[in-house]
Amino acid sequence: MKIHVIRPGDTLYRLAMAYKVPLARLLEDNQLPDPNRLVVGQAIVIRYPKTTCTVRPGDTLDSIAQASGLSVRALLRNNPGSSFHEGQTLVLTYEDEPTQPLSVLGYAYPWIDPALLARTLPFVTELSPFTYRFDAQGNLIPLEDSGLRQAAAGFGTSTLFHLSNLGNEGEGFDRELAHGLFADPAAQQKLFAQVAQTAQEGGYQGVDIDFENLYPADAPAYARFVEDLRNAVEPLPVLVALAPKASEAEASSFAQGHDYHLLGRAADYVLLMAYDWGNSASPPMAVAPLNQVRRVLQYALENIPAEKIYLGIPNYGYDWTLPYQPGRAARSLSNQEAVALAAERYAAIRFDQTAQTPWFRYMDLQGQEHEVWFEDPRSVRGKIELALEHGLHGVGYWNLDRPFPQNWVVLNALGKIE
Repeated sequence: MKIHVIRPGDTLYRLAMAYKVPLARLLEDNQLPDPNRLVVGQAIVIRYPKTTCTVRPGDTLDSIAQASGLSVRALLRNNPGSSFHEGQTLVLTYEDEPTQPLSVLGYAYPWIDPALLARTLPFVTELSPFTYRFDAQGNLIPLEDSGLRQAAAGFGTSTLFHLSNLGNEGEGFDRELAHGLFADPAAQQKLFAQVAQTAQEGGYQGVDIDFENLYPADAPAYARFVEDLRNAVEPLPVLVALAPKASEAEASSFAQGHDYHLLGRAADYVLLMAYDWGNSASPPMAVAPLNQVRRVLQYALENIPAEKIYLGIPNYGYDWTLPYQPGRAARSLSNQEAVALAAERYAAIRFDQTAQTPWFRYMDLQGQEHEVWFEDPRSVRGKIELALEHGLHGVGYWNLDRPFPQNWVVLNALGKIE
């Protein structure tokens, strides 16, 4: 795999000629918002097919996969966005086939676009629908995620039961709700029983716990809660989300209630939420600067075995109005939207070498300056390679609800998706 950064005068046709790959391959792999409007600084992914086949009359995905010795999932991963029509050339293998296994966890809301979900699921090992909640008495609040579970099953993707301490709609993660649950053994037992029953009836293959913004003093109680829930849903594996911190001294309010050592022992796996340095309330900066991600991962590895860790990767960026003013929220946008915005406003994309993240500035129609930070093939490559370098269990994406086709091509080139 190669990543080309667009220079003045570049076109996809010229890139296809220069790299000796079919133009159709570039179009299919990158699925650009506007292939005729490239942006200086934009990243293009290039892969080299090794073996291919042509779709013949009567061929199906199953028959092609069987004849080529591939799974249908692998065939779909190697041909993202394909319509599989007669006469089409399909990639069976690439010259740079990865060998290192990697699990891929993805989060999605129940209202995700079904077509987007179908294109993404072949790349996802486990899908975690967001989210079941609970009340102060330990009663589980239902989540209508049957559509997600059915779609996942159709692509051979496992589903995880996701439980969080989100309060009522719009209230965010509720530390008082969690604190009350930790202090009420009867409420915990009621919740454990309902989680175990719902997980069994819904065919979930694991439980994903995401309690955030906890009181620092509740850290030991939270670890006991995770361990007790793990025992209640056995033999299902339990994963717990960890807010990022590189030390206890610099832990944010969202991370102070997470004891990495205790939670790493209590759960089968952890998701390291290594993102949100740049967020809707922060000054303009990278959402997941690689230098900071490395520090957080190092701290996690001092407390948790590598084979238990998923490294979290953000699938979004932010658009800040300048000059930055505290209290004025940045606008969240997809990575594809960011590139389209740069093209629309004739802004060159830059790349911060320390954060290993793309960004640009532009002027809106009212003459107001903006700054945008987002993810592209270069930034996700750095994070995926970091996970592989340390032998982590996998990577986890928050979230799948926005398209980012280039990410999946990069992921498929670097890791052998389980």
